Amino acid sequence: MDRRTFVTAAGTGAAALSLGALGAPSAAAAPGPRPDREQLLVWFRDTYRSIEAMTTSLGLTADKIDVTGSRPVVSRQTSPTNIGCGLWSTVAAAGLGVIGGAAMLRSLERTVSAVERLERHHGFWLNWYDAHDGSVLTEWPGTGDPVRPFLSSVDNAWLVTGLRIAAEAAPSLRPRIARILATADWSYYYTPYDPADPVAGPGQLRGGFWTDTGEPTGHHYGALNTEPRMASYLGIADGSLPPEHYWHMLRTMLPEHGQEQHPQGAYVVTGGVRVWQGHYTHRGRKVVPTWGGSMFEALMVPLFVPEPEWSPRSWGLNHQRYVRGQIEHGLLEARYGYWGFSPANVPEGGYQEYGVDALGMQIDGYASNTDRTYTTDGAPLPDPSAFTNGVVTPHASFLALPYAHREAMDNLRALDRDFGAYHQGYGFRDSVNVGTGRVSDFMLALDQGMIAAALAQALRPGLLQGPFRAGGFRSRVRPLLAAERFGI
Repeated sequence: MDRRTFVTAAGTGAAALSLGALGAPSAAAAPGPRPDREQLLVWFRDTYRSIEAMTTSLGLTADKIDVTGSRPVVSRQTSPTNIGCGLWSTVAAAGLGVIGGAAMLRSLERTVSAVERLERHHGFWLNWYDAHDGSVLTEWPGTGDPVRPFLSSVDNAWLVTGLRIAAEAAPSLRPRIARILATADWSYYYTPYDPADPVAGPGQLRGGFWTDTGEPTGHHYGALNTEPRMASYLGIADGSLPPEHYWHMLRTMLPEHGQEQHPQGAYVVTGGVRVWQGHYTHRGRKVVPTWGGSMFEALMVPLFVPEPEWSPRSWGLNHQRYVRGQIEHGLLEARYGYWGFSPANVPEGGYQEYGVDALGMQIDGYASNTDRTYTTDGAPLPDPSAFTNGVVTPHASFLALPYAHREAMDNLRALDRDFGAYHQGYGFRDSVNVGTGRVSDFMLALDQGMIAAALAQALRPGLLQGPFRAGGFRSRVRPLLAAERFGI
């Protein structure tokens, strides 16, 4: 996806963290081994310091910081996702005792006040704002290229996620946040299912709309195992989307459609919908792929929605196998010596989607290197010598912590030891070219936000999951996940 278009704490009294739902333990994710806890907490403290450095006086978390100088340089732009990352990172910091409850409340109030003033359409936020004054960006900082006003379903989902977490943590803010969210109706993005023309009416969410013309994107988010499913869960939970929408998303594309490999599987009828329960096979394991093969497509959502717990033999098993595929690609297939591939800042500059091509549906999807070495259905895997300039993204290892704790810790320590990927004070830099040793100059709010949430889950399971374990998530989403049968 093009980032410009689709990009894709303790206290007392009134300022105290609400520990009820937020503190609910997760049976699916146990805390890391005790010897690692000090290391994880150090990493969290520094990561949160980077989020604080990205957050402007207005209260909006900017897109990224440049950490090459003596002081970080904050970008001009921000997005709904960036703002959501700032909100949940602040709640996590309070829940882990890194900041006090009063500091948390001040930070959340400032951000909520800024969000209330941002221009919205149809109850949703535009994709790019000026993080310093809250105005809508019309020109891209640094280039002057025009920026069309766009409402992204996936980006809005992450801001709504952050707002829900903030409301759970700060009871005094709940009425204001409830008013903000009251007009966010996910059916705006939804194209109902039309059995007479399932191409035009797929029962899926649009990527978004350009507000200058009211024109929708030409694509829907069809793949189930990608990060837009958070928007789907939110809509199903609040009743603005029908539960059957879940079954109209694709485990793989249909066998007759071109894709990364020919899927195996069978049709089943679930929830009154005929579902193709397809899967791929990667290194002898059956797996439901993502769209491009990246880590955050698969594993950002379960930071908040307890998919492994509610669907242990489908989502839980698939997440484990997906992580294993990423590890083995880096260590055995490409032989980089390191692993973890997900969209990130290019070490030499710019932004690129990285992933394991074989784990994605898209033909020539997300490669694990800047040279874009791909695999092809039915063709032998390229020789490891073809995988030069591999780009490893630290946030991918943090996402893997619940599924491969020791391997993730070893990988992160190696990236610091061998490349200096860790910035003392702000956490892990965004990416490393493990072929050349070039380390990114930047940290992105999205990736630091995922790291913060993953560390919160490792250190205090369930800390950020309270809003997604109750209400419509429990009554509407959980039964869908319990009924899921991937056939893997």
